[in-house]
Amino acid sequence: MAAALKTVEAAARLARAEAASGPVFANIDKVVGYCRVAMGWAKTEQFRILFLDTRNRLIRDEVQQTGTVNHTPVYPREVVKRVLELGATDILIVHNHPSGDPTPSRADIAMTNEVQAAAKALGIALHDHIIVTRADPRIV
Repeated sequence: MAAALKTVEAAARLARAEAASGPVFANIDKVVGYCRVAMGWAKTEQFRILFLDTRNRLIRDEVQQTGTVNHTPVYPREVVKRVLELGATDILIVHNHPSGDPTPSRADIAMTNEVQAAAKALGIALHDHIIVTRADPRIV
């Protein structure tokens, strides 16, 4: 079990290094792969933010919220607050669906629109909202 855990940790570090090695959108498949390794198998929902600079390079990756098996709370005010604290100009938001179904819910779409409106008001670009599962990602 310990060897398997070390292998997963090493894979996550490698995927993160590859995703951060240049502009995020030059490597979106690697970003999705990293996110799938980092949270695709989690048993509860996580809401993660990838904070980017003006060249779309990764500044920081943080899990902002964790929730239940089918919901995690997201507060646009807290998202924007953290973006400003880190000096990021762009973000990519990601959450997982432990059910394995990557289809966005109405709540997912509404939350994306709320975060986008709050970010836009302050000149912050929300590039995408990706939903990851064990298998198939979706972009909202």
